[in-house]
Amino acid sequence: MRSHELTVGRTFGVTFDHGEDFFEALSTFCRDNGVRQGYIPSFIGAFAEAEIVGACEKLADPDAPVWAKTYVTNVEAFGAGTLAHDPATGGILPHIHVSAGLKAQSADGRTSHLLSAKVQFLSELLIVEVTSPTMTRPRNPDLYDVPLLTFG
Repeated sequence: MRSHELTVGRTFGVTFDHGEDFFEALSTFCRDNGVRQGYIPSFIGAFAEAEIVGACEKLADPDAPVWAKTYVTNVEAFGAGTLAHDPATGGILPHIHVSAGLKAQSADGRTSHLLSAKVQFLSELLIVEVTSPTMTRPRNPDLYDVPLLTFG
């Protein structure tokens, strides 16, 4: 286990507009407002299309992370995540999870790691800036090269 007390800065209410790329809008917001790291305690919205982590086939190694993606359309989404600082680019490394209900399929649900999304109508987010410690996401070569959140 790793933990660290977080010093929080500003809190923002943010909306993304119809047709925007979710991750591009998130990166633009962070760059424009000088947010290098933080967390999203929750967000709601709809996606015209999205890619989330998931596989339909039998996994060769059930203990390994799943890198495959599944494509969904016309979903209502609820999510949360963290924003780590990327020292190589100066940008952010988001880690977002969503629960998405497929509107045309009786709101049948999917829950997983969000890889990409196009906003449908709107997305409403709360974003809390973390001013310290520095939050980064280095890859762990001993654990399938998974990027893990670290503090300091």
